[in-house]
Amino acid sequence: MAKTWAQSVRERARNRLAAARRNHPPPFTVGPELQDSSAPVVLVQRPASNDDVLPRGVRTAGAWAWRFILLVVAAYLFLRVVSLLRVVIIPVVIAVLLAALFQPVAAALTRRGVKRSFAAGLVLLAALLLVFGGLGLIVSTIVAQIDTLSTQVSDGIKEVQTWLSQGPLHLTDAQLSQYVDRVRQTISKNQGALTSGALSTATTLGEVLTGFFLVLFTLFFFLRDGGQIWSFLCRLLPREARVATARAGHYSWHTLVSYVHATVLVAFVDAVGIGIGLFILRVPLALPLAALVFLGAFIPVVGATLTGAVAVLVALVAEGPVTALIVLGVVIAVQQLEGHVLQPLIMGRAVALHPLAVILAIATGIVVAGIVGGLIAVPLLAVLNTAIRYLVRHPSGEPTPDREPPGTESAADGEAEADDRSEAAERRTDPAEPPPDDSSVAEPAVRTG
Repeated sequence: MAKTWAQSVRERARNRLAAARRNHPPPFTVGPELQDSSAPVVLVQRPASNDDVLPRGVRTAGAWAWRFILLVVAAYLFLRVVSLLRVVIIPVVIAVLLAALFQPVAAALTRRGVKRSFAAGLVLLAALLLVFGGLGLIVSTIVAQIDTLSTQVSDGIKEVQTWLSQGPLHLTDAQLSQYVDRVRQTISKNQGALTSGALSTATTLGEVLTGFFLVLFTLFFFLRDGGQIWSFLCRLLPREARVATARAGHYSWHTLVSYVHATVLVAFVDAVGIGIGLFILRVPLALPLAALVFLGAFIPVVGATLTGAVAVLVALVAEGPVTALIVLGVVIAVQQLEGHVLQPLIMGRAVALHPLAVILAIATGIVVAGIVGGLIAVPLLAVLNTAIRYLVRHPSGEPTPDREPPGTESAADGEAEADDRSEAAERRTDPAEPPPDDSSVAEPAVRTG
């Protein structure tokens, strides 16, 4: 301290002498006793904003709100574009579903040495023969039974009227006539609306033909060049997203193939079960009604039930209430078989979706796009389920440990088992881990006497 004080005194003396020579006051210097060793603190006062007034929760909700609004607007614009291009998009979607159904057959022919173009054309020709052969058989059945059906319908209506008047309801002829007149008046009043609605929802002949040929051409090229088309689409993405998107599409495609095959099998069982019941009970138009049940079963949960109700109605007006009740019992029995045996055994192995998710998806699809929306809602949900689960668990694009598409196990019941299998598969592929006991490379146990 003494040395520091002496140096400060000498420096002040020099400054005074120099100032005296220049006639300037000496500069002010701070000595050690006045110096502050702490760093200076700088306070910046920013203007007040809304962030200082609104609570954090409100700001977070606002940020989510405008992003949600943007998503809704984007979804609305997307649906508008889809609506404008429905003549093209609907055939392409149908071609994708048909390609998922027939692609394993074309791939099997290709593995046996058949060229891809010839294999795709052969499968397409077989599908056309199957569809048109079935339609021809159904139309011939309707034409052959239309006269008998009209007579049976007239007798059935009279029998229903007799049952209503003499049965537990005890309706008089005047009441029946009044109800019939009300129905006729309602139909006549709404005839214009019904006709305009049918014309607005039904496609024209030109659109049907255009869609039919688009389905044929698109299906052919999907069967022949499906893998190359998907690779080309993935190359349009940024380089970091190509592998993950390509593998997510690969797993989603296998999920779609499994779903379509399982749906066809379940629909076939429904149609055969209800069709056998109709044949045994001698209900007219049994074959067309069975075909209708087959087509309706492609809409899960509700499709076969609604088409089964049509079969019950035909049995009611053609054969009477007793036969209709028996047909209703057959439909319920087939639905129970589907819900408790076929769905868990067949559909559960293809894709695991919660029943509530299925119902909501079908309802949303019907509201947005009608029958076509209800048809594609569940497969679209299954594909998105697989793709999203894969991208969440494997964002960098690595394959799943068990090489199986994610999303085939129920999120409620099979999640733990799926995680266990994944961990076990990862341990098997890790060279640092010892081989499992059930492996052929594991050391045999040493027996001790």
